[in-house]
Amino acid sequence: MTEKIIKIKEIEELLNAGYTIEVDSPDGFVPVSSFVDKGMWEEYVLLLNSGKVIRVNENHLFETIDGWQYAKDLVLKKQQYLTEDGYQIGIVTKTGKQIPIVDIQVEHENHRYYTDGVSSHNTGCGKSLGMCHMASAALAQGRNVLYITMEMAEEKIAERIDANLFDVRIDQLKDLTKASFNTKVKGISDKTKGKLVVKEYPTASAHVGHFRALLLELKLKKKFEPDIIYIDYLNICASSRMKGLSGSVNTYSLIKSIAEEIRGLAVEFNVPIWSATQVTRAGYSSSDIEITDTSECIAITESVTMRDGQVKTLDEVKLGDQITANDEYKTVMFKHHNKMKDCVKITTESGKSIIVSKDHVFPCKSNGNVKRISVNTGLGVSDILSVVLGKM
Repeated sequence: MTEKIIKIKEIEELLNAGYTIEVDSPDGFVPVSSFVDKGMWEEYVLLLNSGKVIRVNENHLFETIDGWQYAKDLVLKKQQYLTEDGYQIGIVTKTGKQIPIVDIQVEHENHRYYTDGVSSHNTGCGKSLGMCHMASAALAQGRNVLYITMEMAEEKIAERIDANLFDVRIDQLKDLTKASFNTKVKGISDKTKGKLVVKEYPTASAHVGHFRALLLELKLKKKFEPDIIYIDYLNICASSRMKGLSGSVNTYSLIKSIAEEIRGLAVEFNVPIWSATQVTRAGYSSSDIEITDTSECIAITESVTMRDGQVKTLDEVKLGDQITANDEYKTVMFKHHNKMKDCVKITTESGKSIIVSKDHVFPCKSNGNVKRISVNTGLGVSDILSVVLGKM
């Protein structure tokens, strides 16, 4: 393997030429499976204390001491960022300029890689892309569509839907001539009478109370009643009944509450509502997502070591705690509710044991390669598990 520093844009040419590309990451060199040209976006700049500058868009995910965070949520906040030289202090600013943005998909369970030495993350698994595609299909059928976004700007959502309706790539929209644009618009307007309204709310700030007020306002002021609603997306809505993750409110309860409230809104207005949710890393990398990809279950009596050396059972772990992982410390971002499941006890040759559900996934070494496997997907006697600090 030849090591070389290249611009991310060059990866597209190398992949198209048939090269196998691996990029550096906190997990070692990981293979790149695809390249995406995302067009022009507003520029956000991360400036580290070391003087290093990284230019990204609003949805770029950085790995910080407090977990993964969007660039747009880090503006003017002093934060510690994971780099190839350890954590460094930096600050994000919004410049107001437009820059071309590209992204890569890496084949590793953590889906992270170094961008100019800073741990970054694939920006998503296609939630917005999929819903924009469905929204454009509904419009083509003559339906009125309301698209509520809390992740991307209204203009970006409209741009994606336009690209779908025009059957062109997003980056080609700006290159259409006026005549070509007018022709495409006329062709669509002749075929469908569906109307589109896109409404943007800040991340985690809007709940069904806001959505209800929006629907009533659209009906009263614009005579617009949607035939279908898309909410992008479930996990970053707020709940009208729960005020966040403080106290005893865990992530499962919060998301369950949001889903119930949105279902109630659908019944109240007699309109179907589509949304999406996050999956685990296993689900992220899978082409066939199972219900087990929404959580990996382990007995609450099992223990973990905290950053300060304390040993806690999983039931005692709180949001924000930092626990020892294979090669670093990880911040607890979610904590799901307790539930009863059929479990198995796994004991290694050295005497270590753990009690987990049959769908709990382990990194397992087989034929020199590391793969993720559970009891339900074939984990058995003689398989080699990772037990400490990356040693098999």
